[in-house]
Amino acid sequence: MNNSTSIIPDPNFGNRVRSAVFWRSGTQIFAQLIAWGSTLAVIRILDPNDYGIFAMTQVVLVFLSFMNGYGLASSIIQAEEVDPIRIRQAFGMLLLLNGGIAILQVLLAPVAADYYRQPIIADLLRVQALIFLATPFMVLPEAMMTRNLEFKKPAIINLVSAAVGAAVALYFATNGYGVWTLIYAPLSIFWTRAICLVIAVKFYIWPSFNFKGAGTMFGFGATLLASHLFWTIQSQSDIFIAGRHLNPHDLGLYAEALFLTTIFAAKFVPPLNEVAFPAYSRLQGNPEALSWSFLKAVRLIMLISCPLYLGMAVTAAPLVATLFGPKWLEMTPFVSILALAMPVMTLQILFAPANNAVGKPQITARASFVGAILMPVTFLIGLQWGPVGLAWGWVVAFPMLTAFTFWQSYHHIGISATELARAIWPGLSTSIAMAAIVYIAGQFLPEMIVYARLAILVAIGGVAYIGLLWLLAKPTLVEVIQLIVRKKVPAPAFESASA
Repeated sequence: MNNSTSIIPDPNFGNRVRSAVFWRSGTQIFAQLIAWGSTLAVIRILDPNDYGIFAMTQVVLVFLSFMNGYGLASSIIQAEEVDPIRIRQAFGMLLLLNGGIAILQVLLAPVAADYYRQPIIADLLRVQALIFLATPFMVLPEAMMTRNLEFKKPAIINLVSAAVGAAVALYFATNGYGVWTLIYAPLSIFWTRAICLVIAVKFYIWPSFNFKGAGTMFGFGATLLASHLFWTIQSQSDIFIAGRHLNPHDLGLYAEALFLTTIFAAKFVPPLNEVAFPAYSRLQGNPEALSWSFLKAVRLIMLISCPLYLGMAVTAAPLVATLFGPKWLEMTPFVSILALAMPVMTLQILFAPANNAVGKPQITARASFVGAILMPVTFLIGLQWGPVGLAWGWVVAFPMLTAFTFWQSYHHIGISATELARAIWPGLSTSIAMAAIVYIAGQFLPEMIVYARLAILVAIGGVAYIGLLWLLAKPTLVEVIQLIVRKKVPAPAFESASA
């Protein structure tokens, strides 16, 4: 008896996932291009000192945001069915949480200013508190569409909000507002998204502050809340620790190097995870299908992450000079070092939606807890060598954290270390060889303008990478081509076996 149809009951499920990936990640690229265009223009106008001060405020903002209730939205996505009353209860809780956070940030603003010895931080944080008031009106409308893999409307809204943020950033930067540019631009993005999402979903409901019967939803959300707290500690501890010991200029160089090197892992992988979470949730009843899908996601994403970051490591100098301008060249060594850690960080991020989808958010929380201890300790040690030591802390700590995450996750997702290594190997091995070729080519290039040098090295790297994939990992390259042209991929082993 052929029972392969039990793997994915919805015959259009695969098409819906592909459509979701296109709208969520495809439009994310355009939105990021808009944002990067304005960001790079603003970076050339502002100084590293502005970005150092802004990074200090972000530690407070990000730390408090762990309580903003995004876990409640995840519980709505993960649940088999959601009653209207649960939406109203979640809305009520989000309003209470984010209103309280906004007030708390205003109260903590002078404390943070004293800690960093920068009085302006108090004023910046008071204005940034307005971001939390927009959160309830973004989270639930987007969660309701994400649950149904409907990403077209949110994607278009992301484009609109990115355009608004870009216009605001350019206006304030060119009119001499300095660090305030970095405050008003994201504020405009958040409120534009909130307003557009409410209109798009027709989210005209009254909140409920009667939370009877919402224990399961809040329990799931609370577990993710703990995970978010620990993740916040591990991801913000470097700026928190260094902000008191480094001057704003050096901190700004380090912070922008971190921004540049985490672009893919922080901007493109999370949107893909937003698609992966509901998709994995639909497959939680078939472990073989879930593990196959997870390994395929790892294989394809590492094919992008590894060459991007290893190429960045060997072209850091012309890359920084081209994108940021001559006054930012001091950040070159930070970029080269941090780029080495980012493929591992990308892999680490991919585990969360799979664990959450099978109802094991505690694994994500546990890994984040370990990271919340490991990363600050590593940064405290690394700070003895200044900002360069902070950068090396990422290279040392993240492989250990990812190994722990795999150890906690593999039996729930249904994968082995060998299977994971095979999924990573095509992208990693060819990227190492490609980076070596680019590095050697760079030693032989004559003196030329920096833009031309970067263009030549990127071209060499691209040709080398495709050629190496063809020689060393042809099946993987063919799989990517088939995915792009949307041809049918050969049936996986688990599907054939069920026939």
